[in-house]
Amino acid sequence: MNTAGERSYADRARDHLWMHFTRHSPYFDGEELPIIVKGDGCYFWDENGKRYLDGIASLFNVQVGHGREELAQAAATQARELAYFPVWGVAHPRAIELAERVASLAPGDLNRIFFTGSGGEAVESAWKLAKQYYKLTGKPTKHKVISRDVAYHGTPHGALSLTGISAAKIPFEPLVPSSIRVPNTNFYRAPEHVADDLFAFGQYAANRIAEAIEYEGPDSVCAVILEPVQNSGGCFAPPPGYLERVREICDQYDVLLIADETITSFGRIGDYFAMSRFGVTPDIITCAKGLTSGYSPLGAMIAHERLFEPFKHGTNTFLHGFTWGGHPTSAAVALANLDIFEREGLNQRVKDNEALFLQHLNTLRDLPIVGDVRGMGYFYGIELVKDKATKETFSEEESERLLRGFVSKAMFANGLYCRSDDRGDPVVQVAPALIAGEEQFEEMTQILRSVLTEAWNII
Repeated sequence: MNTAGERSYADRARDHLWMHFTRHSPYFDGEELPIIVKGDGCYFWDENGKRYLDGIASLFNVQVGHGREELAQAAATQARELAYFPVWGVAHPRAIELAERVASLAPGDLNRIFFTGSGGEAVESAWKLAKQYYKLTGKPTKHKVISRDVAYHGTPHGALSLTGISAAKIPFEPLVPSSIRVPNTNFYRAPEHVADDLFAFGQYAANRIAEAIEYEGPDSVCAVILEPVQNSGGCFAPPPGYLERVREICDQYDVLLIADETITSFGRIGDYFAMSRFGVTPDIITCAKGLTSGYSPLGAMIAHERLFEPFKHGTNTFLHGFTWGGHPTSAAVALANLDIFEREGLNQRVKDNEALFLQHLNTLRDLPIVGDVRGMGYFYGIELVKDKATKETFSEEESERLLRGFVSKAMFANGLYCRSDDRGDPVVQVAPALIAGEEQFEEMTQILRSVLTEAWNII
């Protein structure tokens, strides 16, 4: 905390701190900047002592909750022994141990672990590996990647190119060419001819991938990338048979299937990797966030053994890497984090509680502004609509006024930190720490009901 006579943290932040994905103008126009100083369990506190329920695990990542002493201790112990060393031509024990452990948890023969500093870096790594792999195996023209509408895959130029959100891309264009978009799995907005049949909708959406590959030319496409449950747009779960059909298509055309599990891995959907829960094995998984529960930065690209095979021989080298990839301190934290997962059975806890969580959220369906509640595990989206009967959505101006002008501020003022998102149709997302239970589900739902009721009355 500031000592007497010092300028406030808010004033100092306004002068020097450039926050991420943040409109700064309100803080120059008198709006108070929240300063968060403490976290414990499912809650955090601001500098004024006000408590908030962390409804999105800070950024979909604080899986084991805030304030875990053993994770802080793991970092301190490792930092005293070897705080940092790269994995460039050398290795260290924690990176080796963590690679072994992650490989043991990953599905199928995904057993080569390339560490990064973030999920975006992991996605960047996956695209580069896919392109180089095909060059080394005699198919040098395969370089394009197919991704889904409204999907978000990160901020580096390659990962951003794969992102299906125009507003996020326009300020930075031209981006990396060779990315192609196909429909996502939002059944609430399904085309009319498959709107009453979830399985048929899933097959429809998957078959658009095959059409895109045919249109672009199979010899030009190296990968399909998707989140098992898509975050942006509001938690789109895969319809039954969808992922299986995508796997078939990728095999048919010799295209790699990349599962971007930056959010869905490490318990968010009730397994270490969501693809394992769905029973479909990709060729590459990208992950981050829950790997350390956010206590230290770390991500990973997890690749099938056959993708590593060309690099075992001669002078072939994956000329790619990051300073912080495999960071010893972060790796030590990840190992301790996985110990907590195992000891406390967090994956099973999510599976045991997901129906109860959804039951609480479904009580909001009686509100006129709530059109849909969707997701799974500890990962749900609530889509907001103008008209439930027609599913009419809000205009861009109305979404701005609704989400940024009222809902986000009102939820925070009422002690709930979750996400209001207009990347696609307007949604509110909730994804608490995996230690959350009925007390938190009830608290979250009560605040949401109060805020969304008021939102309907003022629009």
